[in-house]
Amino acid sequence: MPIAIVTGASTGIGKAAAEALARSGYRVFGTSRSAKSDGPTGVEMVACDVTDQDSVGRLVAHVLAEAGQIDLVVNNAGLGLVGGAEESSIAQVQALFDVNFFGAIRVINAVLPAMRQRGSGRILNVSSALGLAPGPYLAHYSASKFALEGYSESVDHELRGFGIRVSLIEPAYTRTSMEGNSLVGDRPLPAYADIRARMHALNAEFLANGDDPSVVADTIVRAARDPSPRLRYPAGKMAKQISLLRRLVPSRMFDKSLRKQLGLPA
Repeated sequence: MPIAIVTGASTGIGKAAAEALARSGYRVFGTSRSAKSDGPTGVEMVACDVTDQDSVGRLVAHVLAEAGQIDLVVNNAGLGLVGGAEESSIAQVQALFDVNFFGAIRVINAVLPAMRQRGSGRILNVSSALGLAPGPYLAHYSASKFALEGYSESVDHELRGFGIRVSLIEPAYTRTSMEGNSLVGDRPLPAYADIRARMHALNAEFLANGDDPSVVADTIVRAARDPSPRLRYPAGKMAKQISLLRRLVPSRMFDKSLRKQLGLPA
């Protein structure tokens, strides 16, 4: 039986992915900051804080002691941050990157020795359509996903020789609790008050009409099982559209369309 770790598995995309992988035949270890007894069905929950190297090390040691191997890692743990870029302190942005970017790197570095020893492994990093396209008033979140994209594409080349592949899962708006749990700028400015309120309302509307987490979970299972792994797996109709438009539409036209959709002045 293949062994999987899914970070941020207590709710939303992580929970749906952990349950879908368990149904497809994986033994799944899910993580949250505190181990929950009411976690995903068929998943063993383990406490892990991806911002803490020792906590990540204990997670990997536990899984190896219990299961003897790690075949798949899904780096899903993440935070949102909404507001004007100027409204966040450097400390707040660093804290965001510590989860969304460095958290994934900590987990990957911890599992690689066991994967290299076995000569196989699959790593799926949950990015975002905002890792491909700009996210006005989500600039730091978007930047953390752009960073994850660049890292993943680069490290995939490094690890192929060891039988390990790295892929990106790219959802667009998904019906999760992320909007309610997103951070807001820790130094709000009156200049951004009106547009910030409009962007919060627009994000809430997009999320309410977004994909069910099962859409992303199904993409994760497909990527995990794909005999010919691809680098990117857009998840859902909107994500596929954004991916296609970003590749094919001239940047000036893409810019104009984005500003119109978000109601930003030309």
